[in-house]
Amino acid sequence: MSAGNFFVLGATHHTAPLAVRERLSLDDGAAESLRAELSAIAGLREFAILNTCNRVEFYGVGPAGIAAEVQRAFCARQQFTPAEFEQFRLNLVGPGALQHLLEVTSGLDSQMLGETEIFGQVKDAYGAAQQRGHTGAVLNRIFQKAFQAAKHVRTHTAINQGQVSVANVAVDLAVNIFGSLEHARILLVGAGEIGEKTARAFQSRGAAALSVSSRNPERAMELANALGAFALPYGLMASKLAEFDIVVCATAAPEPIVAVEAVRQAMHPRPARPLFLIDLALPRDVEAAVADLENVFVYNLDDLAKIAGENRAARHAEIEKCRALLTARAGALWQQVEPRLQAMAQPGDPLAHREEPA
Repeated sequence: MSAGNFFVLGATHHTAPLAVRERLSLDDGAAESLRAELSAIAGLREFAILNTCNRVEFYGVGPAGIAAEVQRAFCARQQFTPAEFEQFRLNLVGPGALQHLLEVTSGLDSQMLGETEIFGQVKDAYGAAQQRGHTGAVLNRIFQKAFQAAKHVRTHTAINQGQVSVANVAVDLAVNIFGSLEHARILLVGAGEIGEKTARAFQSRGAAALSVSSRNPERAMELANALGAFALPYGLMASKLAEFDIVVCATAAPEPIVAVEAVRQAMHPRPARPLFLIDLALPRDVEAAVADLENVFVYNLDDLAKIAGENRAARHAEIEKCRALLTARAGALWQQVEPRLQAMAQPGDPLAHREEPA
């Protein structure tokens, strides 16, 4: 048996456009089924799945070539040919994979440079793998050290100062379109964390007329109360679009929930007043053809990221400082991890699934 490898396999916003990431994204049911398939792969000793709107990544430990088995299982489930997937594929092994995880966890690899949400998403991915018994000595050590590294760079650099978030970019765009937001009527569709942060960002800029709609009426009412907003029944959402100026969509629906015909009908009584749709969902909540309607503005995650790219260019020096700190930590961590991987070649390997301390 060959010595073990630490690898990362996947696709991210760097190479895969939004339309591709939609096809690659795993809903909860698909992710759970895939975990079962991966756990049955002989030789895949440890693994964790990181699945967000900007990336789907598999972190794993096993012999050389095991990542190809993970790729085959994933592509079969998502109906991708291996050749098609490899056009967008991220495939790193050893120190490069380790460096990548540290940069992801720190927000350095994010579309929105320095964003903090990814830290929690990585923790959730690791927690899910650990709970299911899919991690062992190697991944436990690697992820724990990645969290420490992320906290270190946030403390010792300015990577998240003047942070550009999806919510702030969306609000700035709305101000450009409408000017003052004091009288803008805003509908939030979806009552999750991203939608809530965007709603609060609008309120911080003077927006007062806010409504919340969700397929979960209890959650919609709870969030509406927290925001001092109105709860709109989800079944009325499409027919009430004409009453709003800004619609923020952030659901986990598998198919679009805002249809082009519904928006076309909504524009009839308000042809001179623009409608701004902010689609923060993956898969997208707004049908692509909606953007072709007159006086309708649609911005999705990739659109917002392009705007945020200007901020990234202006902070080149801080990015390099963060990367240098993470490179040093990745090198030290690799020296700890590599002997563990080499030991996997030994028969018996009694430490294969030993828990590592934090």
